[in-house]
Amino acid sequence: MNGLITALFLFVVLHSVPAIAGIRSRIILHIGRPAYLVIYSTTSTALLAWLFYEALRTDYVELWDAAAWQVTITLVSAPLGLFFIVAGLLSPNPFSVSLRQSGPAQGAIISLTRHPVLWGFVLWAAGHIPPNGDLRSLLLFGGLAAFSLVGVFVSERRSRTRLGSRWATMANGSSIIPFKAILTGRRRLYLDQPLVIGGLISTLVSAWLLSGGHALLVGADPLAVFSILQ
Repeated sequence: MNGLITALFLFVVLHSVPAIAGIRSRIILHIGRPAYLVIYSTTSTALLAWLFYEALRTDYVELWDAAAWQVTITLVSAPLGLFFIVAGLLSPNPFSVSLRQSGPAQGAIISLTRHPVLWGFVLWAAGHIPPNGDLRSLLLFGGLAAFSLVGVFVSERRSRTRLGSRWATMANGSSIIPFKAILTGRRRLYLDQPLVIGGLISTLVSAWLLSGGHALLVGADPLAVFSILQ
């Protein structure tokens, strides 16, 4: 359990430091944006792998019984979260996390939410909690979901400060809450290349995971578990 808590703590620290005013900008100034993205992404991936490694080797402590409806939540929220993450990273976004250069341009994903990547992690992580009724999963996925949710509001505040008087005009018709702008009629969903590519990649990855990839990675087959619980 100590290893899991340590890995989770370091993961949170790594993703909190760039949020501190000026640190990310100074690092990019010294080493360049491409080098920063490579180093940061590599370190983040390594920490995430360590986090899951520690979770898998932590003792199982059951908190509640699994049910088919709980697996259904994961089967819906995890692919949706993956789509938000991939499309969000590929899309230009002046409000939140993106692999694209900062600027006024907005991708079609903004019509869904101003913070797609962070909401994607919330959906993916929170969706894994119901069918995994044990303490280690609650710490792992609950911690990641809570951290990502806090990140949504931190990013919203930072974008308001950074964009200043331009924020209201640029954010007009969009929403911090996923799908709210579309459901309330303030914005129409449209397609662009990052959104289409994000949809294709997330669909292919989800199909691979459900056809055996998930079992290969973590030793659990979601569809098999769903069938057993029905």
